[in-house]
Amino acid sequence: MARAARQGSAAALAEALRASRADTLATFTAYERALPGCSVPLRAELNPPLWELGHVGWFQDFWIARNPQRALGERADPDVPRRAAFRANADAFYNSSRVPHDSRWQLPLPGADATRDDMARQLEETLALLREAGAGDPDLYFFRLALLHEDMHHEAALYMARSLGIAFEDPRWQARPLPPPGAPLAFAACTWRLGGQAGNGFAFDNELPGRTVALGPFEIDRQAVRWAEFLPFVEAGGYDDPRWWTEDGARWRAVQPVASPRYTRRSSSGWALWRDGRWGTLDLQQAASHLTLHEAQAWCRWAGRRLPSEAEWERAACQAPEDLRWGDVWEWTASPFAPFDGFEPHPYRDYSAPWFDGRPVLRGASHCTQPRMRHPRYRNFFPAHRNDVPAGFRTCAP
Repeated sequence: MARAARQGSAAALAEALRASRADTLATFTAYERALPGCSVPLRAELNPPLWELGHVGWFQDFWIARNPQRALGERADPDVPRRAAFRANADAFYNSSRVPHDSRWQLPLPGADATRDDMARQLEETLALLREAGAGDPDLYFFRLALLHEDMHHEAALYMARSLGIAFEDPRWQARPLPPPGAPLAFAACTWRLGGQAGNGFAFDNELPGRTVALGPFEIDRQAVRWAEFLPFVEAGGYDDPRWWTEDGARWRAVQPVASPRYTRRSSSGWALWRDGRWGTLDLQQAASHLTLHEAQAWCRWAGRRLPSEAEWERAACQAPEDLRWGDVWEWTASPFAPFDGFEPHPYRDYSAPWFDGRPVLRGASHCTQPRMRHPRYRNFFPAHRNDVPAGFRTCAP
């Protein structure tokens, strides 16, 4: 599905756009049922659900219907004059590049029904323009960008819902148990081409133009670390042992209220997991999730392991796709999120460039990720302290 989203036909893209919108609306409906007025507290990791809904439709409209240079693809001028949005103040409401996060709670947004009506109109126009578009990569670039942008926001809505205690029954977004870890995969030294290649379908700007990396021999886990492997570190007092924490990790740990991962607690009856607004039994066979980079690094020190670089992770995922299981959790790597030499920002300027600040790269996907987003060369990036994201890790031999 990831290949189809990046390289598939216009017909396949239209089907994906419809499916993505159906999931967006279904998820918002769950928020409506669970939260009076869809009100959420002002927190850095949250957005007002009604703002999120309108932003997704606005983004599609801004970069497709209102973009006179959409056929130029990544060569389009982001500042080209556009026609006005059909709803007054749409740019002032939903342009995330210009609307500060904390101000989104005070905006006089249209109501839910009006926003859904706007989105139906926006999607209808998008699909009409898609039917008229050419078949080349530039012609379809912004349609693919809008699709994957909506998929990203859908995943964010799922993990935001978890922090709010909102339940989702759809089996597509449930974590699954992993088998016992097998022997690690071994790779010989090689030269690896990290990232994507221009002219090979859609790619995000931070994947281009790629970089040649010399890799030494390494061994890497076949799957993410499970709770069964992670929790012995917690039980051994690892959260309170300074030997295992980096300097940054120690600062993070010093302000945490409990000595265990987010959404977990230990009692006389065993480990419990907070999910769907209640405590239940933690499945030790699932991938350890909602961990910060600091927790992943501390476990590695305790276990005598290390995090893979993103080049090691990508090589394993591309060369051993049948043996390397990924997609259970986003996986922290040891690599900082940085541009490749020759990087050029694409028209959506705020997608990558503002975040080249040393935060780490995450690779893979999570159980909340749309299959269309699950690409082995996709580079995700979050600050090291984030644990609202369904992130975990796998390790390499030291």
